[in-house]
Amino acid sequence: MKINLNPSTKFENRHNGPSADEIAVMLNKIGAATLNELIDQTIPKSIQLERPLDLPEAKSEAGFLKEFQKLASKNRIFKSYIGMGYYDTIVPGVILRNILENPGWYTAYTPYQAEIAQGRLEALINYQTMVMDLTGMEMANASLLDEATAAAEAMTMLYASKSKEKKNAHTYFVDEKIFPQTRDLLITRSAPIGIELVIAPLSTLDLTDPNLFGVMVQYPNLDGEVINHADLVAAAKENNVLTAFASDLLSLTLLTPPGEMGADVVVGTSQRLGVPMGYGGPHAAFFATKEAYKRQVPGRIIGVSLDKDGNKAYRMALQTREQHIKREKATSNICTAQVLLSVMAGMYAVYHGPKGLKEIALRTHGLTQLTAKALAEIGFEQTNKTYFDTIKIKTDSVQQSKIKAFAVSSELNFRYEEGAILLSFDEVKTLKDVKTLVEVFAKSTNQKIKSTWEELVAGLEINLPEGINRKSEYLTHPVFNQYHSEHEMLRYIKRLENKDLSLVHSMISLGSCTMKLNATTEMIPVTWPEFGQLHPFCPQDQAAGYYEMFQNLRNWLTEITGFADTSLQPNSGAQGEYAGLMVIRAYHISRGDHHRNIALIPTSAHGTNPASAVMAGMKVVLVKCDERGNIDVADLKAKAEEHSNDLSALMVTYPSTHGVFEEAIQEICQIIHDHGGQVYMDGANMNAQVGLTSPGRIGADVCHLNLHKTFCIPHGGGGPGMGPISVAKQLVPFLPGNPVVETGGTQAIHAISAAPFGSASILPISYAYIAMMGGEGLTNATKIAILNANYIKARLEAHYPILYTGIHGRAAHEMILDCRAFKEFGVEVEDIAKRLMDYGFHAPTVSFPVAGTLMIEPTESETMAELDRFCDAMIAIRHEIQEVADGNADKENNVLKNAPHTAALALADNWDFPYSREKAVYPLPYVKGNKFWPTVRRIDSAFGDRNLVCSCIPVEEYVEAEA
Repeated sequence: MKINLNPSTKFENRHNGPSADEIAVMLNKIGAATLNELIDQTIPKSIQLERPLDLPEAKSEAGFLKEFQKLASKNRIFKSYIGMGYYDTIVPGVILRNILENPGWYTAYTPYQAEIAQGRLEALINYQTMVMDLTGMEMANASLLDEATAAAEAMTMLYASKSKEKKNAHTYFVDEKIFPQTRDLLITRSAPIGIELVIAPLSTLDLTDPNLFGVMVQYPNLDGEVINHADLVAAAKENNVLTAFASDLLSLTLLTPPGEMGADVVVGTSQRLGVPMGYGGPHAAFFATKEAYKRQVPGRIIGVSLDKDGNKAYRMALQTREQHIKREKATSNICTAQVLLSVMAGMYAVYHGPKGLKEIALRTHGLTQLTAKALAEIGFEQTNKTYFDTIKIKTDSVQQSKIKAFAVSSELNFRYEEGAILLSFDEVKTLKDVKTLVEVFAKSTNQKIKSTWEELVAGLEINLPEGINRKSEYLTHPVFNQYHSEHEMLRYIKRLENKDLSLVHSMISLGSCTMKLNATTEMIPVTWPEFGQLHPFCPQDQAAGYYEMFQNLRNWLTEITGFADTSLQPNSGAQGEYAGLMVIRAYHISRGDHHRNIALIPTSAHGTNPASAVMAGMKVVLVKCDERGNIDVADLKAKAEEHSNDLSALMVTYPSTHGVFEEAIQEICQIIHDHGGQVYMDGANMNAQVGLTSPGRIGADVCHLNLHKTFCIPHGGGGPGMGPISVAKQLVPFLPGNPVVETGGTQAIHAISAAPFGSASILPISYAYIAMMGGEGLTNATKIAILNANYIKARLEAHYPILYTGIHGRAAHEMILDCRAFKEFGVEVEDIAKRLMDYGFHAPTVSFPVAGTLMIEPTESETMAELDRFCDAMIAIRHEIQEVADGNADKENNVLKNAPHTAALALADNWDFPYSREKAVYPLPYVKGNKFWPTVRRIDSAFGDRNLVCSCIPVEEYVEAEA
């Protein structure tokens, strides 16, 4: 045998599951001679690409990391005093290694199947409790995307919740001292839905204005000033005006919380609680409010309920996916939470506890105070009367340019504005840093401090005015007071991790969610300091590595989609939808077509589609689907003609939500264009397109991309995500901008996300995936995804009806199993989902897009052995269903209705079921070798909604549970 000296292992072969031999077996099973024959039977020939993707040659894993380290080194890490909602922080090592870098936490799916997600749900309850305690509010959700979008959600929730006396009020007053990125996003969100935004000094606020429905303030504000707003809130209440605060969690350990002032909503970011700045994200925003608004709260709320045995258990509560229920009547399109980041922030509070958090806050405040004192001794005036972590130093232009030059040479970033320099402190700063900073100012005046540093430090004390100094306790629950040693913290994190099923255990075959491999090599750069420690508003020349990555990634995504340019700003799929529609809106307005506001949406569309359209100021007109699940072209033509003068856009998912490549897609796009509209393509199913077809080839005008689906960013237990948009040439000028950092098109719309490049620090994951796969590898991955889906279809179609297929009987990358007929003998689709837990699997997508069905998407990353294991489980469950149908199993007391079965149940002295313990917990031989035990039995969600509790279980019940 000859020796080959060239490395032969391609990353593609690690990413794709089936081997060449397995591919041959699978093709034989589905009745196709080759992969290309299968693709020709699946994707219409008219839309297939005529040339391969023009991407750089695939890199090896080691080669990629070596080259990417060089790119990362182009980012320069200066010490940041910029603030504005972004602060340096210390990620406790136990949290960094065991959560952020741990696939047991980052590869899990959204906790829709609560019985196998109790760990994450408890961690999120901790986060909610922390937010409620620190803000002084009655309830909080499980996080939002960033502070600016949380502020926008607060505005729209208050608009929808205004009193009868204010039903005709449309004015929302925003203090001019709010963060600029928040201001810009409020402008974006308010305009399409008819909210009149007034951004002005608080001194000009007229609370008696009958057109005023709400007020928002920043606390502490943009300048760092802390103002007591209790009187403002009281006066607002007298006038039926609602109040929102954008606040800082760390400051609230010392400052009177907005809830105690009577605020209706409090929002902000939990970034500084142990989550790296990451050049803007991802970070978990918080949203806290009064219980009166519990049915209007955007996003996800985690609540407490009971399982089948009466034990306390956690699950997602109330409007878990509001937009899927309310669709065009939804007030929010939020479909995710920043789960991984909120878990980190919550664990930061668990690790430090109330005493530790207060010490960090006091130290931060103390360093700020020390700096103000020292600068005063060399002649600089500090203008904030009361502050927490930010001081404002008066300077003239000559002084400022001198100081800036010295600061840059000392690798320090300050915030500069006309007539002042602002300095924000955080937990990373030390006494040594203060000395260096003061020396920079001293050089500009040739002055020296008069006191010794020991004298200045000795004179420090907290002296907040009455009404602003916090007196109430917080974080009193045991969970925040017992895990302060690393040993105990490690064990607590591990206990929670062990309760959750993730991709480290088995395939998660959720249709439309594309749970594919999140390769370790892709994940490694995420925690490099060159990416994690940059402030999003630092000078551009310090982020040269980031900009090189952005440019390459934009070029690659633009090539893959067949479009003209890409914006990386939207930081979730739903944000990408909204961004795409807002760009279309701007395009029409630029042409004088202000009246174009009709969005045609097929009845099969994702629920976020109609919600996003309404948020973009559009009216939704539904288009029918035919019996094969395709868009009814005749109905589309009729609706397009009826609304021709006002048609703005069609929102279409391709392949369809039903898992089919519709043959008429080009005709559909042409109909819209003939009537002056634009085609928005939902990129949720892009994993079936890459390298084989593209939105541009098909005829769309804009497409959002779920980087957390097709391009390998992990789901993180329900977030983070990224949703960039790629656009055709005519839409490029309108790509979103940012008020602080220049980005976007020549006629950029206002910001979509707080940071200029969204969740920038997770973009290396998708960058790595594309770089290591190359064009050919990406194309092969798409072929394997389609092969794997059709293999499952071939194995299951004799047992379950397949709801929709293409004209050649093929599925795309996913398929729908029709389980509705089983209702006849009492078996619901939920029973199948819960029974799969006993077999060691997470359920496919339940009852979407069709009620009573399961939508399965295996992705390309699963091996034939894993596909077979899943199919064996589904077939075994079908036999269990048949036992009920034939009367051989009781209609109510059977393995399906009682699933999932826990270890406690299996080990109980009494076994009062008409089937064996073995059948319950070891239904197939493979389960014995690798059993995953659900933590709780089936949870009663309705009980939890009727008795909403969204904070940690009370101490007394903890004690009862221990007993």
